[in-house]
Amino acid sequence: MAPTKDQQRTDRIIGVLEEAFADLMAADPHAFRLKFRKMAADPFAFYRGSACLFFADQNEQDDPWNDTKTSRVWIHGDLHARNFGTYMNSDGVLVFDINDFDEAYLGPFTWDLMRFVASLGLIGRSKAFPDETVRELARGYLDAYATQVAHYEDRDDDEDFALRLDNTHGAVHQALLTARGSSRTQLLEKTTEVVDHERRFSDSATARRLGAEEHYRVMQAFEEYLGTIPKDRRHRRGMFYRVKDIVGRSGFGIGSAGLPAYNLIIEGPNQALENDIILSMKQGNVPALSKVRGDAKADAYFQHEGHRTVLSQRALQVHTDPFLGWCAIADTGFIVDELSPYESDLDWGDLTEPDDVAPVLADLGRATAKIHCASDEDSDESLITFQTETAIAKVVRGRSGDMIDDLLDRGLAYSERAGADHELFVDAFRENRIAGVSAT
Repeated sequence: MAPTKDQQRTDRIIGVLEEAFADLMAADPHAFRLKFRKMAADPFAFYRGSACLFFADQNEQDDPWNDTKTSRVWIHGDLHARNFGTYMNSDGVLVFDINDFDEAYLGPFTWDLMRFVASLGLIGRSKAFPDETVRELARGYLDAYATQVAHYEDRDDDEDFALRLDNTHGAVHQALLTARGSSRTQLLEKTTEVVDHERRFSDSATARRLGAEEHYRVMQAFEEYLGTIPKDRRHRRGMFYRVKDIVGRSGFGIGSAGLPAYNLIIEGPNQALENDIILSMKQGNVPALSKVRGDAKADAYFQHEGHRTVLSQRALQVHTDPFLGWCAIADTGFIVDELSPYESDLDWGDLTEPDDVAPVLADLGRATAKIHCASDEDSDESLITFQTETAIAKVVRGRSGDMIDDLLDRGLAYSERAGADHELFVDAFRENRIAGVSAT
């Protein structure tokens, strides 16, 4: 008896997940059991954790909006509606922007846009928005993107755009205000304590003390990291960057399951304990996009996945965290940045009406255009040797409306596909059909 379409699709989901995560599942099956439980919670959680499936599907489709240039630009690689939030940039300005660059790689610009539109379809359904309302909201996002790309083609200011306290409204402005009200003292009080007049991490179930050998390896990696901070962002050495304590931690979210990580307390600009700084040192992951769109030139350019992640973030975000850098432990790449109190995600739970969502999506569309157009020949790395905005404008000139309609059709159709895939995944996981990890 021939397998049904659902059986065929289930087999594909299982096969893609096993291929993407085999090594990590073997290293830490418990972490992946937790990851898959989180993915089982709802269609959006499944979609967030299965970028590998999205890219495998897109790689089998024709895309009329990409040529030799626009099919090979820096893209975020996991652009969904919940990957936006605030951060304090290297100029000390609070900015609302795209975050989480673990999946950034070279690929078709339309794949970022489609992945976002599909995520919006899932959010719209969870809020019971009518299909036509979701389509118009997604159109607003794509219209804002296209308009901003055209702006960059006319003016050379793609690195100047930023969503800040002085030019935002609504939910985006509220996220920035929330971040502004935070402080390092509040963050320090949550995870650290002062013992004998020195700060250390509090003992907890999530913090692991290191043995002497592991501690030495992390300190060696930290010294390497200090050399990767750009000179214009590096503080005078002296007391600054002195390590006070280190603990081991596991990966932080759905996308980081099974990845080793460390937190470090370092001395801040002075010896006041309230100015201590917490750094995150997290193992870099192989981006899902590279599994289907491998780029030999890019792979040869990067030392390891930590190096790739940091350089891609600097290319896409421009004014990054001044602590952002990379290092390696036993040839495995790690990303280092501040565990910042000024990070505040956009709260989609408070956006209950389409009229509240529409202006937010216009901001997100402009932010997406900025990351694509800033990451070209003007960025610090040399993998893109042309102006991205010019290349994108060329392929859509006179046809932007057609491109938007096409991305709406395909992106929203994929959101329906993701909803159905979620149910198939849950059944497969419950039945212990995913090799390397079981639900029991």
